[in-house]
Amino acid sequence: MPMKINKLEIENVKRVKAVKIEPNQNGLTIIGGKNNQGKTSVLDSIAWALGGERYKPSQSNREGSLIPPNLHIVMNNGLVVERKGKNSTLKVTDPNGKKAGQQLLNEFIEQLAIDLPRFLESTSQEKARILLQVIGVEDSLMALEKEEKELYNERLAIGRIAYQKEKFAKEQPYYPDTPKELVSASELIRQQQEILAQNGENQRKREKLHRLEQDYQKINEQMEELLKKQAAVKADIEIARTTASDLQDRSTRELEENISHIEEINRKVRANLDKEKAEEDAKEYRNQYADLTKKINDTREEKTKLLESVELPLPELSVKEGELIYKGQKWDNMSGSDRLKVATAIVRKLNPDCGFVLLDKLEQMDLDTLQEFGQWLEKEGLQAIATRVSTGDECSIIIEDGYVVGQEHAEQKEWKAGAF
Repeated sequence: MPMKINKLEIENVKRVKAVKIEPNQNGLTIIGGKNNQGKTSVLDSIAWALGGERYKPSQSNREGSLIPPNLHIVMNNGLVVERKGKNSTLKVTDPNGKKAGQQLLNEFIEQLAIDLPRFLESTSQEKARILLQVIGVEDSLMALEKEEKELYNERLAIGRIAYQKEKFAKEQPYYPDTPKELVSASELIRQQQEILAQNGENQRKREKLHRLEQDYQKINEQMEELLKKQAAVKADIEIARTTASDLQDRSTRELEENISHIEEINRKVRANLDKEKAEEDAKEYRNQYADLTKKINDTREEKTKLLESVELPLPELSVKEGELIYKGQKWDNMSGSDRLKVATAIVRKLNPDCGFVLLDKLEQMDLDTLQEFGQWLEKEGLQAIATRVSTGDECSIIIEDGYVVGQEHAEQKEWKAGAF
């Protein structure tokens, strides 16, 4: 059974003169009043009584009072907690009448329940870490968060490189009519030499024809003397003429032009090759970027499944990128009531045996939000003792000058333990 406060009696602590309260077991008990009347002193007194010396106010005695502080709290299981006397000695009596001490109180008192501002004022990362500790997935989720961050940073770097490669590729000139490979000057020269050699051979054959024709002319002049030789030479001429008629000279002009422009051609070829290489590099980095995106999404999905596999203190409460998220909002974007709701739910989860929480300065909430928050507390079976700068009907009690308005009291008279 969660421990709650049934009754409390406070005398001569800070601004409190004499106050008796019987808080609602579930929902809000609002201590109202104007500023500097003793509202927060009530919460400080409860924290001191139950939380121990670490919560003792630096000036615990009410100013002007000769009577030492007196605190008397009865829990819902009958446990009685007292601090009284000159040294404000702690006395804890369990329902069976046995005495106990702070160690027993520590078993059911959640420190954040009596010091909620410590949670509210912590960083978003610290709040998230507390929640993850509560649900028991801190190490696993932190490992996934680290993996996601590393993948994200790697993808960011890859994306930048891909962008630079794509930009570089777009800026490179491209010559569509240029050969795919670099042109070799030696190869063009070799081809030129082959053509020149062939043309030289053709020229020799033409010269041979010319000589034969000259010989033929001489033979004609000496025909009478050289009839036999004429027939042989004539036959040779016919053969030579037939061979020469099929010969065609090839031009070296194109090769000469290629040789003279080889550097320009090769410059264009290199430019095309650079552009193609840049495009290939950019494509490769884009593929790596897509692969890392998939890994990041897989990691996030694994985180989601991990959080879905555990029981969170509130529906729609989660942790994303190391911060608390409630209803899709980070802490700094949550309403005041949602912040209190989240904080209260986490505190309860920290120690289910602690069924109450102390809340200061609820004037930040309007009446509708206050009512909604109170209904949520009742639904969750939680007890909240809170203060509010107000004297309206929403307040359970009003404190004025250290007393509960309408409550009988005797100034400077010490109440006796067990008075209620």
